[in-house]
Amino acid sequence: MIKRFLLGLFCITMAVSQTANAALELVITEGTNSARPIGVVPFKWEGSGQLPQDVSAVIASDLQRSGKFNPVATSKMPQTPYNDSDIDFSAWNNLGVDSLVTGSITPAEDGQYVIEYQLSDIVRGQLTNGQNKALNDKGQLVLSKDYLLFSKRAVVPAKRLREYAHRISDLVYEELTGEKGAFLTRIAYVVVNNSSNYPYELRIADYDGYNERLVLRSKQPLMSPAWSPDSRKLAYVSFQTGRAQLYMMDIYTGKTEVLTAFPRHNGAPEFSPDGKKLALVLSKTGTLQVYILDLETRKLTQVTNDRANNTEPFWMPDGKSLIFTSDRGGLPQIYKVDLSNKSTTRLTWQGSQNLGGQVTPDGRFLIMVNRGQGGFNIAKQDLETGAVQVLTKTQLDESPSIAPNGSMVIYSSMYNRQNVLSMVSLDGRFKARLPATNGRVKAPAWSPFL
Repeated sequence: MIKRFLLGLFCITMAVSQTANAALELVITEGTNSARPIGVVPFKWEGSGQLPQDVSAVIASDLQRSGKFNPVATSKMPQTPYNDSDIDFSAWNNLGVDSLVTGSITPAEDGQYVIEYQLSDIVRGQLTNGQNKALNDKGQLVLSKDYLLFSKRAVVPAKRLREYAHRISDLVYEELTGEKGAFLTRIAYVVVNNSSNYPYELRIADYDGYNERLVLRSKQPLMSPAWSPDSRKLAYVSFQTGRAQLYMMDIYTGKTEVLTAFPRHNGAPEFSPDGKKLALVLSKTGTLQVYILDLETRKLTQVTNDRANNTEPFWMPDGKSLIFTSDRGGLPQIYKVDLSNKSTTRLTWQGSQNLGGQVTPDGRFLIMVNRGQGGFNIAKQDLETGAVQVLTKTQLDESPSIAPNGSMVIYSSMYNRQNVLSMVSLDGRFKARLPATNGRVKAPAWSPFL
């Protein structure tokens, strides 16, 4: 049973740097009604013709996908102000909106665009009607815009407008939640298309599926990519030589190198938080065991050493211990090992099986695949209290990967008898699906912050 989740078996035959011919399409399935209302007004376009990218639409989509915000539809907006001085605070407050994003875009030289944007506190603005006054550094009474949470200006090339929209989303998210946004991140995943000459492809895309690029393709299976902390490299396993070998690739240069090529199984790579080591799984002694590879010295250290199958290692945020899946108790459960003394404790007890564990960046929660009465689903366990919450109701969930800010989880599931990528917020309220236009999509990995 454990081997259906041994997602460290890769194969690569060539590296390609081009746009893939199948893009993901995000479909929101649940959770917007319970989120916090926010206004993202369409930015004023100061040029002629059509703007290359609808920046405000990207911002609204980002905030909605976080599961914490529910942007007001443009058709239901009481007005469309382009800067903070034009806001009717009462009208927005009557809609239950407490924050408003406004802005404008103006063409500049050399194909660039000037973006000016603001985030306003509607409640504070209504209390003062935008007319609050304060003393300046000269002791003069002047108009104070204390409702203005921030006001910024940027010059952006046309090809980076969507990227900068994600940047604005990050700023809004952090200002309103106190947490760093994760919209300017990427995902890596595998697409399987049996009708292709190269059925297995490793691709990367923006976190929302846009700007998809083909990185690797192969006639043999590809699974579970792992990002380095600097988001520059991916570790993977290849059967190119007829047996599993562990590789690492620089996604910007295409340079690859073999990391391990031991007999039998080499797989389940996971970079340490500082990027200097790699946790992995080898079966050179017979059963699956967890090891750590020093990427500079190439020294290999064995972590587990028993008759059980131990796999799917994942680093705790402090880098001092690992969690992993083991069948030492019969069925797969998740354990934690202290790397200083190899002492091991069992973490999961609810559900007949628990696999594929990852820990949120703050170290508070364990995200895993839990087998209960509903089948295999993504679940969250509080590492202090042990309380477990099942987050999904989809079928055959696997390969969870946590956003670098800990707010969302991307995972593989079944939809219409196809493997697709799905998202769920950490509280379980917001859910979305990213089906591909062709092929089955599996083994997602969410990048660190870019």
